[in-house]
Amino acid sequence: MSTQRSLVRRTAAVVAAAAAALVLAACGTDSAKGSAAGAPTHDGHAAGSPASATPGQGGNNAADTAFAQGMVPHHRQAVEMAGLAATRAGSPEVKALAEEIRKAQDPEIKTLSGWLTSWGQQVPAADAGHSGHAMSGMMTGGEMDELTKASGEEFDRAFLRMMIKHHEGAVAMARTEQSAGAYGPAKDMAAAIISSQSAEITRMNSLLGKG
Repeated sequence: MSTQRSLVRRTAAVVAAAAAALVLAACGTDSAKGSAAGAPTHDGHAAGSPASATPGQGGNNAADTAFAQGMVPHHRQAVEMAGLAATRAGSPEVKALAEEIRKAQDPEIKTLSGWLTSWGQQVPAADAGHSGHAMSGMMTGGEMDELTKASGEEFDRAFLRMMIKHHEGAVAMARTEQSAGAYGPAKDMAAAIISSQSAEITRMNSLLGKG
């Protein structure tokens, strides 16, 4: 009888050990499947996928950062120039064009700044671009003084001439973003800038009598 009870206990122990082994094996398999499928790891990011990736938009690169950091002060100056037209322009057509430029570019400044913040990059300071030399079509301090002091027809011609140059710089920057950038929304904005500002250049040349 004693021998029989001992045999039963040994048999039960073997069965329990086998069951435990099966449970552990199943857990290990589920864990492996989870990692392979991109399940969240301990740091909250899916295994095998970069934390900075944005589905459907792509990551950003140095060209995207340069585009945003260059276009923010560029747009700010265009908005500043457009703001002068409200009280200084003599032509209704110039006033209307300036208001369209302001309404289009002011929201883009906020969008570009938001991208830079989300990328951990510095948003240009409010006085960025006021260095006294022209880059990417930006006006110098002297040119801005000239525009500020002008009025009527003199302002109209100066504004159109300067804004054409300004737009040409923006189009060049946008073309660089299209060819070298990686971030989908930034490339889309670049395409919109090329389209809208090229059309405005044609319109301004016409107002100057060059079209």
